[in-house]
Formats: sequence, structure tokens, C-alpha cells
Amino acid sequence: MGPVRRAVEQAYHDEWARLVAVLARWTGDLDRAEEAVADAFATAVEAWERDGVPDNPAAWLQTAARRRVLDRVRRERTASEKAPALYVDKAEPGPEEADVDDPFASAPGRDPDAAQDLLRLVFTCCHPAIAPAAQVGLALRLLCGLTTDEVARAFGVPAATVAQRVVRAKKKVRDAGIPFAVPTATELPARLPAVLAVVGLVYTEGHAATEGPELVRADLCDSALRLAGLLHRLLPHEPEVSALRSLLLVTDARRDARLDATGRLVRLADSDRTRWRHADLDLGVDLATESLMRSGRAPGPWTLQAAIAVANAAPVPDRSVIAALYDRLAVVHPSRAVLANRAAATALAAGPRAGLAALGDLQGGHLVHALRAELLAELGRGDDAAEAFRAAISSARNEVERRHLADRAAMLGLPPLTGDPAPG
Repeated sequence: MGPVRRAVEQAYHDEWARLVAVLARWTGDLDRAEEAVADAFATAVEAWERDGVPDNPAAWLQTAARRRVLDRVRRERTASEKAPALYVDKAEPGPEEADVDDPFASAPGRDPDAAQDLLRLVFTCCHPAIAPAAQVGLALRLLCGLTTDEVARAFGVPAATVAQRVVRAKKKVRDAGIPFAVPTATELPARLPAVLAVVGLVYTEGHAATEGPELVRADLCDSALRLAGLLHRLLPHEPEVSALRSLLLVTDARRDARLDATGRLVRLADSDRTRWRHADLDLGVDLATESLMRSGRAPGPWTLQAAIAVANAAPVPDRSVIAALYDRLAVVHPSRAVLANRAAATALAAGPRAGLAALGDLQGGHLVHALRAELLAELGRGDDAAEAFRAAISSARNEVERRHLADRAAMLGLPPLTGDPAPG
């Protein structure tokens, strides 16, 4: 990949969500906002190849996206139509003149806090008028710029299904006049579950990228942490909000220790704790404790996950406590990931045979295959373990995870994994 392509890709990771959020606030039209930002990035590839990467790529993209919106509005307007007060006919500044922090200062009511625009976009995408299955996909697409395929893998559904959901969700936002705004205090509790799911999935994609050469997408992790912090400031006494922020802080505290000097994945049990961010860990522990106290006898799924993360981060984790927490979590939130992690916790607490029984015939995803492979290897079933590792490597699309799985198979002394299965 050449320097221009790398610069565009970096800008895409850094600026996509903010640009879509700001343009959506400015225009009130998700389709128009996304189209303008996508066009800006497409134009950047050609323009930067020709003229060089600008000193301020963010400003260049903001100006290009703004011009795209204005051009479209002007084309659609007729002489008899009144121009929306939002749009201002004036000479546009060049890319170097654009204000990075406030690119649309002429828009009435522009909030200078770009993070608030991101939060508004999250709540818009998760409006109850939108089908629940489409809410998270729409937000992942608009907030994170994930491709349809990436969103599909996050959901475990066909890409065509995700594409249809996103199109219908945008149409619903437009036709129903869903406002681009944070809901009122009385509306917030009912709107929270979908929003928390969005933030959680954004972080998950950043913590372990679906595909590509890098394990971590720091931009997504940071975006999710920022959104979780904003939610916590809005609802500081809501247990599930505190728990989500706790889970992300505790998990992210070891981000810098997840890879070794050669770029290989390091398991939690082998992590160098001196490289952890202990201030984040301490805050996460405090928030998890607060969440558990406020939840009483009916902790929600995020509260249980935060408690599990804190327990796992202890210098000497109590495996029986972790397994018991996963048992409770599997009742209130029996997702594939939860069931797989419950089986892993059961194996650590009661042995590989119990873990394999807990895993049962659960299918799908490279992590499920990898767990089955590890448990089979512990039971001395080398050929079956090797087959499971092949399935895991074949399913994994992230290069760091694929290499880690191959290393684990070799470390366990399994029969050679002949060939290099293609992802898919």
C-alpha cells in the first residue's frame, strides 16, 4: 500500500464518524451526510495522488464533504424554491482554510463539542422506530464506517441482509422525521439497551479487528471509550451505563500489553502487568463495584460482564467465581460469545472435559473452534484438536489471530496443519 492510500485509510479511521455526525447534524439527512463523506474520501484518493497529501487531511476532507452537500442542494433547488436557512451561499474556503474544530460554524446552533454530535448520531441510529436488528448495524456503518461485510460478521448474518436493514433504517429515519438529538431524560432509560449494544460492538471491533493486518483499531476503541464516558456523564446513576464503561476501561487497560515485541498476540494469563494502565483499571473496578451495588439482586448483562472483567484482571483470578458469573450471564444474555466464554471458564474451574461438555455443539466463529481445539488438545485428542485448529484458522480473518492460532497448535505439539487455509 502506497503512502497516499495509507494516508486516506488513516484519515478514514480517524475522521469518518466525526464527519458523518457533523454533516448529519448540519443537514438532518443521514443518507446525504454519508454520501458526502464517502465522496470526499473517494475524491481524496485521486486528488492526493495528484497533488500530494495535504498538511491537514481532516480539514481537506471536511471542506470537500461540505462542498459536496452544497453542490447537491444547489442542483436540487429551483429558482422558485426557498433555500433552507441551514445552507449559506458564500464562497467556500479552501482545504487549508477550513476550521478543523468547527467546520460548519455558519450552521445555526452548531455545538462545538464534536463528541456530542457523535452521541446524537448514536441515539438517532438507535431510535425505537427503527427495527432493533437494524439499529446496531446502522450505527456501526455510520459511526465506524464498517463495511457491510464487517457488520454482517459482527451479527453473524448474510451481508445482503445487513445491506437491506441499513437501507430500510435510513429510510425510516427520513420518513418518520426522527430527530438528530439526544433523547429527553424520561426517554433515555427505554433507549439505553440498544445504545449500550452499539458502543459495546464498536469497542469489540476495535479490540479485536474482524480482519486485516492489525489486531487493534485504536480509533474504534477510543471512540467507544469516549461514547461510554459521555453516556456515564448523562446517566451517572444507571448501573448498566456504569458497568459498560467499567468493562471497556478494565479491558482496554491492557491494550498496550496485548502484543509482544514481535507483534504476536499475548494471552491474558501471560500479560505483562507492568504495561497495563492501572489508573484506568482502578477506575473500572470502582465503576463495577458501584454498578453491582446499585443493581441489587438483579444485575444486568453489562454489570455481570464488568464483574467478570474485574475478576479476570485480578492477579490471581478466582476461577469458580468467574464460572458462576458466566452461569448467571448465560441466563440473561445467552449469546454465542457468552456461551463460549462460559465453557472456557468452566474448563478453567472444573477441567477440560467439563468445558467441552459446556461447549456442546456450539458452532460458528474462529474463537469457538479455537476453544474446542484447546480443550481437545488438553484431553490428548491430538488429531481432533488439529482439525479444530484448522477450522479456527480458516474462519479467522485477522492476520494476528491467524498467526496466534498456528503458534498455539505448534506449541501444543499437534500434527502439522498442512497448507494455509484461506479465510472464509
